[in-house]
Amino acid sequence: MELHAGHHTVIQLLGLNVNIDTLIMTWMVAALVIVVTLFATRGRAMVPSGAQNAMEMVVEALLDQFKESLGPKYGQVVSVLLTMFLFILFANEFGLLPNPGVLSSPTNDLNTTVALALVSSFLVHVLYIRNQGPKKYFKHFFEPFTLFFPINILEEFTKPLTLSFRLFGNILAGEILMEVLYQLVPAIVPFVWLVFSLVIGLIRAFIFTILTTSYLAPSFSGSH
Repeated sequence: MELHAGHHTVIQLLGLNVNIDTLIMTWMVAALVIVVTLFATRGRAMVPSGAQNAMEMVVEALLDQFKESLGPKYGQVVSVLLTMFLFILFANEFGLLPNPGVLSSPTNDLNTTVALALVSSFLVHVLYIRNQGPKKYFKHFFEPFTLFFPINILEEFTKPLTLSFRLFGNILAGEILMEVLYQLVPAIVPFVWLVFSLVIGLIRAFIFTILTTSYLAPSFSGSH
């Protein structure tokens, strides 16, 4: 049994090895996020329905989480966090569609999840310096005691690693299991697992976004 999940088409681009299928799927997901957002927000009605209603429910749930964690200044990052959530959500679901060997999730490529985690980490450090000042930023590495400095430095490296590997592992495992089920019992079982996996894809996007929000919380600690 030959599995497609986890395999990528590699080409040379500007002297670098590039997973071209991941690159194409990433642009497709980005385009889908733009189209869905425009469709859901265009001609908004006072009493929402359909796509607008679904979009508002998701956005309001996330905004409540952002405001609770970050305080009144959460608006500084709300657009980035919402975009990140939608991108990861659609990226997760692409590979779970019934299309064995055709489409794959960009998030089943470790390069993508590491890039997302690095963006998250970069945002955390930039906003900490911006909101708390350079002095407090460097001071927090030595808290609560100076001896904790190596541990705090190590923690800054492990945060993006755990974010990226958690998302990558869950999505890749889901795609592999889905492909195996399609080949062994191409009927009811794959459909049930598909529905379950779609929910898992939503949960993974939510967890990634909320964890990023929790990492951002110290940057806004004086804003509550």
